[in-house]
Amino acid sequence: MPVIPNFDPAAVSASVLERLRATLSTQEGFVPLHVPTLAGAEWDYVKECLDTGWVSTAGKFVERFELELAAYCGVKRAVAVCNGTAALHACMLVSGVQPNDEVIIPSLTFVATANAVSYTNAVPHFADAEEKTFGIDPTKLSSHLDRVGEMREGRCFNRETGRRIAAIVPMHTFGHPSQIDELMLIANHFGLTFIEDAAESLGSTYKGKHCGSFGRINAVSFNGNKIITTGGGGALLTNDEVLADRAKHITTTAKLPHPYRYDHDMVGYNYRMPNLNAALGVAQLEQLTRFLEQKRSLAQRYKEVFETVSGLRFISEPEFSVSNYWFNTLLLDRGNENALDSILKATNDAGLMTRPAWTPMHQLPMFKDAPRMNLDTAESLAQRLINIPSSVGI
Repeated sequence: MPVIPNFDPAAVSASVLERLRATLSTQEGFVPLHVPTLAGAEWDYVKECLDTGWVSTAGKFVERFELELAAYCGVKRAVAVCNGTAALHACMLVSGVQPNDEVIIPSLTFVATANAVSYTNAVPHFADAEEKTFGIDPTKLSSHLDRVGEMREGRCFNRETGRRIAAIVPMHTFGHPSQIDELMLIANHFGLTFIEDAAESLGSTYKGKHCGSFGRINAVSFNGNKIITTGGGGALLTNDEVLADRAKHITTTAKLPHPYRYDHDMVGYNYRMPNLNAALGVAQLEQLTRFLEQKRSLAQRYKEVFETVSGLRFISEPEFSVSNYWFNTLLLDRGNENALDSILKATNDAGLMTRPAWTPMHQLPMFKDAPRMNLDTAESLAQRLINIPSSVGI
């Protein structure tokens, strides 16, 4: 990468640190990247679980959480599970992804996206990112599939590997929606099942519609660092009642309904969300509107303070979307990659947690031989992205 003349990594590191300190001046001690805010009815709801003994995978809060989550996201059904990775895995299983199929996913994503594909004995097929959204680049993907894709009776096959390309799983990076319309057109043209990895985007909308409501079935996460948390947890979101019933069945050990017999009709998974976790989730959902307002306010403050820093920019939501700003992000200009480590070191040494993007999936040893398109942008973004403190209440 060419280095920008007169760009001083030490100076820009000092400038970033100064502005972070000013924005976070009300925070005492170490400032983490993202911690949960437990300021509602969490204690009351969890205590009710403890008082009644309904602490495991049965209880009223699981059903209540599913109903309220589905209503919030504008879908017919939500199926609560133990974490977001389990939700993604179940999405693959119930949507028809088969062993040895290929599934198109971004290389610039958290490893759970690729792992979920691998759990089905399918193969991740890596797509490049775009700078506008950090999500899958639809223009590059369309050209790539025109080159490697071969249609047979309405199904797409990779002419280079011979495998069926079964699905596409865009991920809404740091809460910013991908270009959903364009990606759905590609999915429809090539006969691919569309599944959203909405793990990071609860509360984000694309053209007025909630992320996690576009695909045939979609996944969301409630890990401790997400915008709302159930401690650990995730959910499948869908408008397809048949898929929802299948997902509920397969994630509850595929047990056939019976008051006392233990009969199972297929290999299932013990992915159920405990009532304790769902109780947390119900309380968190009640505060989500406020959380989103506070996070957008923080993003606006960051945008203002970083406007005058040369060599980088604050990432704002794409014009077609409303982002939850799960992780606020700085992006170094191309050519300034050599400032990444100095910024990360200066801020973390000062007790202000920052972190880079994930290592691109195709650079991890277990996925190094997976099929892919040209991934230059994903590789470039991974060398230039910096996540900065983003907790609700900062």
